[in-house]
Amino acid sequence: MDTASNGAYDDVRTAPRALATEAVHAGRDDLARQGLHAPPIDLSTTYPSYDSRAEAARIDAFATDGADPAGPPIYGRLGNPTVARFETALARLEGTESAVAFASGMAALSAVLLARSAMGLRHVVAVRPLYGCSDHLLTAGLLGTEVTWTDPAGITDALRADTGLVMVESPANPTLAELDLRAIAHACGSVPLLADNTFATPVLQRPAEHGARLVLHSATKYLGGHGDVLAGVVACDEEFAGRLRQIRFATGGVLHPLAGYLLLRGLSTLPVRVRAASANAAELARRLAADPRVARVRYPRLGGAMVAFEVHGDPHEVISRVRLVTPAVSLGSVDTLIQHPASISHRIVDADDRRGAGVSDRLLRMSVGLEDVDDLWGDLDQALGERTRTPVPLREAVR
Repeated sequence: MDTASNGAYDDVRTAPRALATEAVHAGRDDLARQGLHAPPIDLSTTYPSYDSRAEAARIDAFATDGADPAGPPIYGRLGNPTVARFETALARLEGTESAVAFASGMAALSAVLLARSAMGLRHVVAVRPLYGCSDHLLTAGLLGTEVTWTDPAGITDALRADTGLVMVESPANPTLAELDLRAIAHACGSVPLLADNTFATPVLQRPAEHGARLVLHSATKYLGGHGDVLAGVVACDEEFAGRLRQIRFATGGVLHPLAGYLLLRGLSTLPVRVRAASANAAELARRLAADPRVARVRYPRLGGAMVAFEVHGDPHEVISRVRLVTPAVSLGSVDTLIQHPASISHRIVDADDRRGAGVSDRLLRMSVGLEDVDDLWGDLDQALGERTRTPVPLREAVR
């Protein structure tokens, strides 16, 4: 019987393990004892129970604190054993008590905002840039929230009695700007810091170790890693996880079990994929920085598989000429993707706000994959067009 739904396999792990080991084994520790090698996929939406009194007691307990109901599953919107395996594994990788998975990254962020708003804490302090749809969700007040945009130095002054959250993204989408998470967490005081860790992944950075109380992932990206699953997840302490489960149950933003299975499978190769793609990205950033057709290159000190660069020519022409690189939104897949943020991922952000956050109209964002780096460079080289001998006045060193 699959025991993932009640966390029984948590007892198997007895000593700290390296990240690479956790990536392979977390969420799967009970399988060998069950005579299994691959995690089972539980597609049930409902589960039989002949004891309705006990069922009622478990539902009452969930309504009180949002804790996972003890015993066998009850209903797909309350929880799913396959998804629970992924949640356990992601929490282990991020170093948090719990994690709660959702149907998308935006569903995960919405649940966080709703959970804080339910406590009367509707004000959010945020630092740009964020992912364009995150920016829009906050700015438009679609969930009844009010946002104050500030730079890191202004966070403390921006806090109010009704501030429920401080939100940052580092490295940021799409400029790859990096923030001092520890300093920001200190500036937040008692207000929870939500750090979007989609670009870095726990392979390169674990925000909870720097004081972030909530860690957000668009799991669609590197955690899944193959461009075939849509999901989001929040890693956090168990108390807040309970509130998120209650929001998920009430709003229905649940993750499909097959997506949970694909994400768990994706985690097993996450360290290998991130490090290999990062090596490619660092080399491409180096070559782009030396190219006179490129005005500016942005690559994080932290490393990673994302590169942002501004071209002297028309960025739309570069997009139209790639052949090996895929011109598409999203990121974190095994293949290399390129897109023009001002046209796609950040189009929904006001143009002045977008440019003020460093998202210029000539900026291209590239998610570097696992192809041979020389093949990738050959495609970029031809897509950038004819070389010019004109000196380049603007250049940011690759770091």
